[in-house]
Amino acid sequence: MSRRTAKDFDQELLDLYDYYVHGQIDRRVFFERAAKFAIGGLTAVALLEMLSPQYAYAAQVPKDDARLIADYVKYQSPDGSGEMRGLFAKPAGVIGRLPGVVVVHENRGLNPYIEDVARRLALAGYATFAPDALYPVGGYPGNDDAGRTLQQKLDPKKVTEDFVAATRFLHAHADCNGAIGVIGFCFGGGMANTLAWRLPEIVKAAVPYYGGQPSTENAAKIKGALLLHYAGLDQRVNTGWPAYETALKAASVDYEAHIYPNVNHGFHNDTTPRYDQAAAELSWARTLAFFKRKLG
Repeated sequence: MSRRTAKDFDQELLDLYDYYVHGQIDRRVFFERAAKFAIGGLTAVALLEMLSPQYAYAAQVPKDDARLIADYVKYQSPDGSGEMRGLFAKPAGVIGRLPGVVVVHENRGLNPYIEDVARRLALAGYATFAPDALYPVGGYPGNDDAGRTLQQKLDPKKVTEDFVAATRFLHAHADCNGAIGVIGFCFGGGMANTLAWRLPEIVKAAVPYYGGQPSTENAAKIKGALLLHYAGLDQRVNTGWPAYETALKAASVDYEAHIYPNVNHGFHNDTTPRYDQAAAELSWARTLAFFKRKLG
């Protein structure tokens, strides 16, 4: 069977899935509302399975790729959860220090897709670090439903401090030259925005993908550059963009924003039907060019 895309599903069903994965409706409500789309022998359970990640699709860069040096390393988060862990990756055979990029996962822990994104950026010439917010509760559990449940139980303030500590960890790392970027997706997009204002002296470049926006007061604290990617059909997140843009302009923040028409939240995630190849590839090319300009 060919790979399913968003065009294979009614937009209302895609929106229901978005509500479900972001905790706005529970599993029972999703099944109740999705039932009307369960035709031709399908069930609501089967529809959820079709919409859920298939992580084999994310394996663009194998875990054992000889072009990389990659391993899990621990770091300390004294204002957050204490001992933390993330995936560190860098290109093999490179002499000297590199610009660093913190890679922030979605609302479900450090899953295979985000690990692969970290390896993709490492191949592009960066020292990358992808923390796992779920490490204090055992780490990413192997499936997204369980990961979302675990992440919902964490203290949001501690989680933020864990990513602040991770950014400082990479900034001081022996393989990093101190030029720091951040990229994040969904929850991670919001965290990329947060790290830009929490660490304005450290974060030189941030790339939030469909991420929640900070307050006007906090937006004014940003000193680095922003490249913002939004999905045209993502009404839930996009409602906050006009006010954020106004705040960025008022604070003279260096920003560039792109809204990709007719694509869904999660369009860069190549493991689900919401993935849009054209938008994902264009946004990724823009991201690599942005990091090259801002980080070197």
